[in-house]
Amino acid sequence: MSSPNRHGPRPISEILGDLFAARGFGGLRARKELEDAWNAAVGEPGCRQTLVGDVRRGVLNVTVAGSALLEELAAFRKPALLAALRQAAPATLIHDIRFRVGPIGPPAPATPPGPVGTKGRPPRDGR
Repeated sequence: MSSPNRHGPRPISEILGDLFAARGFGGLRARKELEDAWNAAVGEPGCRQTLVGDVRRGVLNVTVAGSALLEELAAFRKPALLAALRQAAPATLIHDIRFRVGPIGPPAPATPPGPVGTKGRPPRDGR
């Protein structure tokens, strides 16, 4: 008779499965699978102009670089994108996609207002 708290050696697959679940590696793999599926479904150059967000209650949130692309994706391509995502990323349950316009890349570095030398003064021009 076996009990859930058995003693003795455990299969390595069981140990690794527990470790991956505890560390969240399964979620990372599912996230990567979803991003790859999105990039394949939306194609070029759309994949460079969109950013896959989180999935909440089966709704995938996608940030889009501009309103024209948002309209194209939401009005014309949403059913095909949903079908492609369901097929290529079966680990993630998606029944809708919500698009919003926003920044895609990393924020631009802040530029100082002008040249600054030592102690906040403009640099000397060699006189």
